[in-house]
Amino acid sequence: MTTRALVRIALGASTLLAAAALAAAPPQAPAKVGFVYVGPVGDAGWTFQHDLGRKQLEAALKGKVTTQFVENVPEGADSERVIREMAQSGAKVIFATSFGYMNPALNVAKQFPNTVFLHATGYKTATNLGIYNGRFYEGRYLNGVVAGRLTKSNIAGVVASYPIPEVVMGINAFARGMRSVNPKAEVRVVWVNTWFDPGKEREAALTLIAQGADMVTHETDSAATNQAAEEKGVKVFCYNSDETKYAPKAQLGGTILTWGDYYTKVVNEVLAGTWKPGSVWGGLKDGFIKMAPLSPAVPKDVQDQAKKLEAQIVAGKFHPFSGPVVDQDGKVRVPAGQVISDHDLEKMDYYVQGVASKLPGK
Repeated sequence: MTTRALVRIALGASTLLAAAALAAAPPQAPAKVGFVYVGPVGDAGWTFQHDLGRKQLEAALKGKVTTQFVENVPEGADSERVIREMAQSGAKVIFATSFGYMNPALNVAKQFPNTVFLHATGYKTATNLGIYNGRFYEGRYLNGVVAGRLTKSNIAGVVASYPIPEVVMGINAFARGMRSVNPKAEVRVVWVNTWFDPGKEREAALTLIAQGADMVTHETDSAATNQAAEEKGVKVFCYNSDETKYAPKAQLGGTILTWGDYYTKVVNEVLAGTWKPGSVWGGLKDGFIKMAPLSPAVPKDVQDQAKKLEAQIVAGKFHPFSGPVVDQDGKVRVPAGQVISDHDLEKMDYYVQGVASKLPGK
């Protein structure tokens, strides 16, 4: 046998061995993606919307990822334990979906540099920790315009969770929307100091209604405010989810938060090795929020006004915090001709004119 023939045999054998090795190699395991939730998944609310996003991600990247979640995780030390356990279990990406998870996520991120952490509504980043937030105030402003046009008492009420910038800017945007069409309108706020407590939320809503509010909304996670509005015959704007089923007569509209497209995009980037840390803000234009359908009880001219403003926001021609922005003490916070920056929004710690209540600690 010639040397050339022996070489051919050897090459053929090596090719067969390589092919056999590839065939025997196990397929790459799906990447683990974890979610930490502050409340129960339920059938509406903040956590429910994030879980819809998780399910959308899992369907979009079927075979590439597996997801897990832990619900009802208190903010603070317990959340740090849960986030760490997810990282230890091999999660490639972890979404911490509440403001109070910021420092816990940052602490764990330092210990697991090969895991990507994403934190909702915070302001701290690291080499492997990014933040994401929705421009919820865009929807709040539009809801305020409708409320300002339709209120008879000129009083609206907000059931609020915690006095943090994310919540304060939503209250302020609602008030600015109302006052833009009704200078006599005022917004009153009751703080419940919890994200999810239907009993407290209901009592706060009833208090506001007793004070004359004929328009109410909430910055909390249950539908208790909506149910109280339906019971008392006042109007309500949903938040987080479309909550029409809880208030079929009372709901005029609302703001719905959507996360699935973002979750799918960011996990794709992590898998491709192209993800970079930073701050992501998304609004109506980006699909992070959408407007709940307006009730047939809303007159056509009011609907047309709200839809026109929505289109202007999407086109970048209008901003709910275009100056002048004046606080309730008369101080100009944003001069005429200017627009508030994201950096200043992330630190918003004052009420604007039109909010009748006092901010805790002020």
